[in-house]
Formats: sequence, structure tokens, C-alpha cells
Amino acid sequence: MLPVRCKRARRCMAELLQNDEAESGGVGVNDSYMDVLQQYEGETLNVRRGRGAWICEQSDGIRLLKEYRGTLRRLEFEEAVLRELENAGFDQVDQYVRSREGALIATGEDGSRYILKKWFLDRECSLRDSREILTAVSRIASLHRAFRKISWREEWDLGSMVPPGVDEEMKRHSREMKRASAFIRKKRKKSEFELCVMQHFHCYYEQALEAQDGLELLERKQGQSRLFLCHGDLDQHHILIGSQDVAFIEFNQMHLGDQMTDLYRFMRKAMEKHGWDPRLGVSMMESYDRVLPTSREDRACLYYLFLYPEKYWKQLNYYMNTNKAWIPEKNVEKLKLLEEQGGVSFCGRYGKIFGPAGGVMLHLPCSDSA
Repeated sequence: MLPVRCKRARRCMAELLQNDEAESGGVGVNDSYMDVLQQYEGETLNVRRGRGAWICEQSDGIRLLKEYRGTLRRLEFEEAVLRELENAGFDQVDQYVRSREGALIATGEDGSRYILKKWFLDRECSLRDSREILTAVSRIASLHRAFRKISWREEWDLGSMVPPGVDEEMKRHSREMKRASAFIRKKRKKSEFELCVMQHFHCYYEQALEAQDGLELLERKQGQSRLFLCHGDLDQHHILIGSQDVAFIEFNQMHLGDQMTDLYRFMRKAMEKHGWDPRLGVSMMESYDRVLPTSREDRACLYYLFLYPEKYWKQLNYYMNTNKAWIPEKNVEKLKLLEEQGGVSFCGRYGKIFGPAGGVMLHLPCSDSA
């Protein structure tokens, strides 16, 4: 996307280095990781801190050096998938760079383990710009389409690569919601936050059950046919907008699953920034469909994902895992905002976005063989 020879890339790097010099009194390659960089091909011209790592200008392009605490097996999985994407022409991804010795992990003198990745100097996708949002959604569909052409390998059948289904995660969250409710109900004197939680708990809990039951039914009917590679952490921070293309980074949550969870995560972030405007939701679905048409089941899956009261669960989860004697005012405000947004029924507000599939799929009968 932006080779180091490009004037714009050099200008960006110069500005970044200038900022670092102003803050730290100068930029130089710290000896603690210089020996790591020397394990790779290419001359290192400049280094700066960024994204909790080191952004390196090398003679053959921009790279990102960072410490790594995961497994080699996980890295090999990611590298293999990214290589297949690149071979298929989808090369705007942060592929790993192997050392001179052909290793994915380089070890420093202090024993720290590092990885080096191809990197980009582009900026994160702006969720305030609807045009950028639609461009990103279109590229997400392209990524998903490319993922579907990659055959799953038996050696990838490991923990983080094949996590439990979304319905199982919903069930766990629902149990946590119920546990929090039972805890609060037993309290004789309740705070404002606790009163807000209990005021609409039944409504949110019923909504949660409806969503998890709908997804469970969907997964039971379609099974493995819905499973494809997913990015796993698609938000605006991991989608970089360039002058000519869009890059995707940080595939460390990539797994086999339902691709609609990727789309849901990005759509939710975007719609929150735009006051849950249904028109933006419709436009995003249209942008995705132009590249990779969604099925009736895909839209039903999205419907259930949006139906689940994720924000409400997050507030209860925060409450149960922190000091219950004092809850910040902002958390009370968030609960009240959820109540205000819940003034219109979910089907009435979002049915248009997901089409007729949303309402119909709620009551799909099980087949005899299911």
C-alpha cells in the first residue's frame, strides 16, 4: 500500500519521528531490541514507538516489531492463512516476516520473544465518516469472501482457532446477568445503579433468552455450513484507510466461526457513533451485499446478535467484578441511556435493516433430523 520509497510514506515517517524527538529528546534504536532487528534481512533506517511496539522504517518497507507471548502454533496458523490471502491477491494484511534463520519468533539478549510484521502508515477508519464506514464494510465483505476460499486444515483444530459458538457465549452471559440480579435482589438497601438494574431486568433478560435461543436454533439447523474463517476483532482500530486501499491488521483473534460476528462488531461500533440511525444500517448491509450477498440465515444471525442486550450485560459484569459499594455516575447514565433507547421495540426499529429474515427466523421450526 505504502512502500517506504513513496514520498507520502517518508513524509509520514518524518513527522512521526519528529514528534518522538520532541517528546523524548531524540530518536535512536534502543540496544535492547537492536540485536533483534539485526536478526532480520534489510537495513533499519529509523525506529519509533507506536501501538505498544516499535514501528521500523527499513530499506524494504515499513515493519512493526513487538513482543510476543503466544504460542508458535498460533503464529504458524496466522502466517499460513495470511499467506493464502496474499497469494489470492488480498495483500493488505500485516503478514509476519521471518528472520534470516527462517524463524517466526526472534529472541532478544534478555530472553524476550519478538515478532516482526509488515506494517502500514495509514490511519484508522473514522467512524464519524459514513463514506469511510461504507468503504470499510465493503472491504470486510471482500475479506470474508477471500476467507471462504481457504480450506480449513486439520492441524488448525486447536483451542483459540475453534472457540465455542456464539450461542454458548450468550448463555454464559445470561447466567452472569441472572446471578447479578439475584445478588442485587437480596440487598435490603439498593444504590441508584442497582435500582436501575432491577427496574428493567426482566425485559432485558427475556430479550437475551430470545436471542440465544434463536441463535442456537440457527446453528442447530445449519451446523458446520455456517463456519468460515473470521478476523475475530474487527473494529475501527484494525481497519486502516489508505489513499488507494484498505488494510486489515491484528489477526491474533482469527478463528473458525460465523462471519456475521465480524460484521456485527463493526456495525455496532459505527451505529453507536451515529445514534443508531437505521438508514446507516441499511446502507452498510447494501455495501456488504454488493460484494458478498447475505443469506436469509445471515441476516437472522445479525438480528439475534443485535437483539442480545450486550451493553446491559457489560454493566452488570462490571458491577459484579468491581467494588459494588461505589459505582461511577457514568455507569448509571449508561443504564439510563439504554432505557431511553429501549423505548421503541427492537423489531420495529431494526426490522428494516435485516429484512424479513429477522422476524421470520425467530420462529423457524426444527427439522425432524435436527
